[in-house]
Amino acid sequence: MAPTLRRLVAMAPLRLRVLAAECALDRPVRWVAVSELEDPTPFLEGDELVLTIGMRLGAQDAQPYISRLVARGVAGLGFGVGLGHDRVPPEFTEVAARAGLPLVEVPRETPFIAVGKAVSELLAAERYDELSNALAAQGRLTRAALQTGGRKAVVERLAKEIHGWAVLLDESGAVLHTAGEGAVEGAGLVQEDLERLRAPGSPASLALSGPYEHVIVQPLGDQRRVRGFFAVGSGRSFSPVGHTVVNTANSLLTLSLEQGRDQLAAVRRVRSAVLSLLLAGDRRAAEETAEMVGGGLPTGPLVVLACEPRDADELLDTLPGFAAPWGTLVVVLAEAERADHLAGMAATAGRVGISGPAELAGLPTALDQANRALASAAPVMRFSDLAGQGLLSLVDPGLLSGFATSLLAPLREYGSRADLVESLRAYLACNGHWDAAAQRLGVHRHTLRYRMRRVGELLGRDLDDPAARAELWIALSAGGPPGPAPGDRDR
Repeated sequence: MAPTLRRLVAMAPLRLRVLAAECALDRPVRWVAVSELEDPTPFLEGDELVLTIGMRLGAQDAQPYISRLVARGVAGLGFGVGLGHDRVPPEFTEVAARAGLPLVEVPRETPFIAVGKAVSELLAAERYDELSNALAAQGRLTRAALQTGGRKAVVERLAKEIHGWAVLLDESGAVLHTAGEGAVEGAGLVQEDLERLRAPGSPASLALSGPYEHVIVQPLGDQRRVRGFFAVGSGRSFSPVGHTVVNTANSLLTLSLEQGRDQLAAVRRVRSAVLSLLLAGDRRAAEETAEMVGGGLPTGPLVVLACEPRDADELLDTLPGFAAPWGTLVVVLAEAERADHLAGMAATAGRVGISGPAELAGLPTALDQANRALASAAPVMRFSDLAGQGLLSLVDPGLLSGFATSLLAPLREYGSRADLVESLRAYLACNGHWDAAAQRLGVHRHTLRYRMRRVGELLGRDLDDPAARAELWIALSAGGPPGPAPGDRDR
């Protein structure tokens, strides 16, 4: 807020005397303008204290001169005496009183520049107070953010700082926290404006103003993804300090949301490590690690879901239970009775492969089953529905796994960046049709031809031989290596 004319005339060294409209001295004074023009208003913006000695003004000019000043919105008129006029013409006093324009007499002993300096110092002091208030408010908001349940505390503190209401919403627009009178109504008011902030190229914030309320709506997060929204409302317009306070709350709430995302990402990395421990056969360490981040492993028979979502983070946000990122996939360990429900949820985000029932000790085989089912998913495929599984079930799993591991070892040990095992799987699944297999892998058919030539050389087998193809398909179906671990595709 700018200093008022009342504060200025109260400064004894200036010796200003109020002649008219004393009741209007609480108007803000944003600057001092000295002019001897008959019409200075083209050079004014409003809220100035106009100073003049009336060099070109006479009694007949009082009405038009003061009318123009009032229309321009000046804060007041200071009339200097002792030079052009020995005293303020009474006509000016009368017109100013009728118009409600404060009129003060400036004695000759008071230079106009002294009045200008006084206003400048008051403005500087007000600005310092504004900055001090803003810093104090920022400190209170920061302390609120450090409390347990910091987001709610920030919302409550913000409502008090702006003398209004505040609402925090999640990215879908659902209300998380409210504070202040009118917050519930305010949340309903801003719902329809959230889509404008989600759209590409949307504004950084929205300001809605009415005769009785002023509202600001801002997204939380970064340019890549909106994590939520918050809105504030007040019965008075937001000052620069108010905007600073609102922006501070935005930063604190965004940081809180991002920290929550960082913690969630850390939990997901731990779950990936748990999955690695299980695949390595260290069940005890896996269970202890899983308990550290809350939520243990499924008990009893489980089913593995290998999911290939369009957005892994979004799917992980949605799925309950044990779900972990695994390379480009999301792997879910679920109790057998919940598998259908989780598969339905995951299918809305992409393709899903479902293994047969297994115990934790058989996780490597179950994960491989889920991966092989995923290769044929559209969008969901169960391993039990894949052709040819009945024959394999007649063979001893241990012997079959050893055979598969030995046969495919040269491919796993090959140091190329190409995934020869998956290329071979696609080639055999498509009955040797180059175009179909290449399309499934997302590579050019010439690339696939090169890989198959390399597979034949490494395995010492002719891939055109039906017997060799059958043998390799059995090996892949029985115990090919599980889907790629995190980072494997980058090596």
